[in-house]
Formats: sequence, structure tokens, C-alpha cells
Amino acid sequence: MGNEKKGMFDWYFKSNLLLRILIGLVLGAIAGMVAGDSILWVKPLGDIFVRLLKMIVTPIILTTLVVGSASISPAELGKVGVKIVVYYLITSAVAVAVGLLMGNLFHPGLGLDLGAIGEAAGRALEKPSLANTFLNIIPTNPFGALSSGDVLPIIFFAIMFGLAISYLKISKDTRIQETGNLLFKFFDGAAEAMYKIVGWVLQYAPIGVFSLLAVVFAQQGAKAIGPLGTVTFACFLGYIIHLIVVYGGFLALNNLSFFTFLKGAKEAMITAFVTRSSGGTLPITMRNADENLGIAKNVYSFTLPLGATINMDGTAIYQGVCALFIGFAVGLPLNFSQQMTVILTAVLASIGTAGVPGAGAIMLLLVLDSVGLPIEQGSPVAAAYAMILGIDAILDMGRTCLNITGDLVGSAVVAKSENLLDLSKWGK
Repeated sequence: MGNEKKGMFDWYFKSNLLLRILIGLVLGAIAGMVAGDSILWVKPLGDIFVRLLKMIVTPIILTTLVVGSASISPAELGKVGVKIVVYYLITSAVAVAVGLLMGNLFHPGLGLDLGAIGEAAGRALEKPSLANTFLNIIPTNPFGALSSGDVLPIIFFAIMFGLAISYLKISKDTRIQETGNLLFKFFDGAAEAMYKIVGWVLQYAPIGVFSLLAVVFAQQGAKAIGPLGTVTFACFLGYIIHLIVVYGGFLALNNLSFFTFLKGAKEAMITAFVTRSSGGTLPITMRNADENLGIAKNVYSFTLPLGATINMDGTAIYQGVCALFIGFAVGLPLNFSQQMTVILTAVLASIGTAGVPGAGAIMLLLVLDSVGLPIEQGSPVAAAYAMILGIDAILDMGRTCLNITGDLVGSAVVAKSENLLDLSKWGK
């Protein structure tokens, strides 16, 4: 009897999570349009999801960014390390800009009219200037930033603290080295605990998405479908543009054939598209780098795992499009200063959050917080966020594929610059 109870919900937990979230989106939309106002009783179920999301944001930022930056060993950051980190940061910044360009071109969410968000909306429109935004990145009180949930100051402090730990770990003083390793183990353990909690929260996501979407479609009707299609189109167009213009441009500047690259990387790209996992694709990415693209092992063994940790170009494009979608949907289009903040937040947050389950959706929470559009219980921002979460499985395929493609391009470019690329694999 006990075993029967234990296995009662096995079918739910063993089924694909992203598929369940997508089903929650579809059922929520149908229920909202069919039942109308009579479905509004599910609203508290959606509010529970919002509160759970808000609960995990600050500890996720702190623990993952400390571990992410502490994992970049100063001893290994030689010429190859510096080149690949600069490449990853530049392409990530360009990727967010591409996402924002797509958002500004297609205006996803415009006309959805989810409603103003009261006083919070007024405050969001009074964002500080760009200069003050950069200045406010440096916290005067890190603990105050943690308690109030100020995203950019938390990110800055976490990266600084993580880098300090990385130096402690390589100290010649045994006591200091042990202290550094102890701190790293503590934050690594805390980050792993947060991954577990994120996993639990995401198990509730299909119910939360169903509830939030049912309320949206009860109030908006079928006109909410169009903006989701626009978001999907804008994201995938951004992925393609970034692939051809940015990656193709980097390869062309280094006299490497774009089509030869695609032929050599296609197995890893297809695997990433299907599995939606950069980490899970890593063995295939490494094999393609070695056998097909001729990248030296001492280059790709460092650049590819690092890329899986800090390089998220596809996710960065997604952030840009989705942040603008939510701004338009709630009647608060992001101004230039806020869009620059989106770029800064997405690039800095990518250092740690790549290892988090549902990394793109978690990063989007950070981006929204940074531009004055926090997820609040019962707010239109929460409803718009749930709409994005509902189609996340579709968007995730493209962004994961682009993420690992960027890792391979960077590895090839850096290897070429260090004369560690077998050019015979490129037909030369």
C-alpha cells in the first residue's frame, strides 16, 4: 500500500518538464478563453508560483556567481584564457543587443494591454540615468543589497567575492589556501542546494503557468496568442542573424570557412537543439572540436567547459526579446537606459547561471528586476512572464544550439590565433 502511494505521481515527475509547462500554457489558454471569469478562482495557485520564484532569485545570484567566478582559476588564465573570456563577454553583449534589436523591430507584446502595475509602474518609469545605473552597480552595503534584492550590486559583489576566493585557493600559504577551498566548498554546496530547490520550484511550474495563463486569457481572450508567435519568430530570427553575422564574421576575420565550420559542428548543434542541454552535449562538442575542426586538446579542454559555464549567446538574445515583450505587454516599453541595463545584467549574470536548471527563465527574472519590472504577486508582469515560460521549451532549443555553436567558434578562433588549429581539417 505504501509503495502505491509513493508511485502515485511518478508519471508526473518522470515526464518531460518543459513539455508539461507547454501543456500548462495550452490548457491555461483554453480554460481561460472557454470559462472566462469563472476560472479566476485559480489565481492563488499562480500567486504561489510567483512567490516561489521571488524566493529563489537572490540566493541563486549569490551562490552561482560566487562559484562561477571562483572557478575561473587565475593560474589558468593565460593568453588562451584571456582571449576566450574576452570573446565570450563581447559576443554575449552583442547577442543581447541583437535580441533588443529584434524586440524593437517587432514590438512583441504591443497591444496586449495587460494593464499598468500601479505605483511600481510609476517608479519603473523614473529609472536613474545610464551613468547612475553604472555607478549603482557598486554596493555601499552588500548585505543591504542582498536583503532588498538589488540585482546589479549583488552580481558585482558576488563576482568580486568569487574572484577573491579563486586567488585564496592558489595561495602558497597553506592556511589561506585551505580557507579558500573551504569557502569554495561552502558556496559550491549552497549552489547545489539551490539547484535542488530550483528543480522543486520548476516541478510546480506547470500548475503555476496554467493558473497565471488561465487568468490572462480569461481577461484578454484569443488576442494573447499573436504576441507569443511574434516572440518566437523574433527570437529565432535573432538566433539566425547572430549565427551568420557574428559567428560568420569572426570566422571570416580569421580566414576560416563558415560552411566548413557548420559541416564540422553540425552533430553538436543538432544534439544541443534536440536535448536543450549545453552540459549534456559537451562530450559531442569536444569530439567535433577535435576530430572535425582540428582544435588542439589543450585549447578546447579549457574553452568548451568554460563556455558551457559563462557563454550564453542564445540565452542573451532571448533575454533581450523577452524583456521588451514584457515591457510592451504591461504598457511600460523599456527606454534606452533600461535596455543598456538589460545588456549589462544579462552579460554579468551569465557567468554563474548557466548551470542552473531553467537558466534562461531564471536569468530573465534577474533582468526584469534590474529594469524595475519585478515579478510581484498578482501583477501583469507575472502574467507576461508566465506566457514566456509557457513557450520556453520551443525557445530553449534554438538558444541552446546557438550557445554551443558560440563555444566552438570561439575555440576555433582562439586556437587559430595561437597556431593550435589543424588547418588541414579546414581544407587548407
